Amino acid sequence: MKQLAVFLAFALVVFSYACGGSEGPSSGDKPAPKSMIEEPAADDGKGIGEVKEVSLNSPLKPGMVETGKAIYEMKCAACHKLNDQRVVGPGWKGITERRQPEWIMNMTTNVDVMLEQDPAARELLKECLVRMPNQNLSIGDARDVLEFMYANDGQEVGN
Repeated sequence: MKQLAVFLAFALVVFSYACGGSEGPSSGDKPAPKSMIEEPAADDGKGIGEVKEVSLNSPLKPGMVETGKAIYEMKCAACHKLNDQRVVGPGWKGITERRQPEWIMNMTTNVDVMLEQDPAARELLKECLVRMPNQNLSIGDARDVLEFMYANDGQEVGN
């Protein structure tokens, strides 16, 4: 019986030490090296996606505006009005004054990632309560829609 008590005491000490019962710092107490901590990217207002820089036309190109209008009528008009009225999604009036052109294009071409990761897009989702569907716009289509948005906001269209 005495041997069993000694064995159990020894086993308890070994178990306690193996499970972190020692007084010294364990590896779990140390903070992770900075290289292992994911730093959130600074929000530059351009959104998340392929579009990093947009050169705006002044005056706007009429062909791009017309193509953008046709895309709007086919893919966007059911949810977005050209005034400030919200239907399913927000109205487009003033969008070019509130958002950078890169953000607009990234939102239209990379909507799923934007709704998951971009702070402004996430706020819109909270407000509208409906996810914008991916309309499979190419970068060129999104650029034409952007040109139409600027025309809708009163920018000069060339001849």
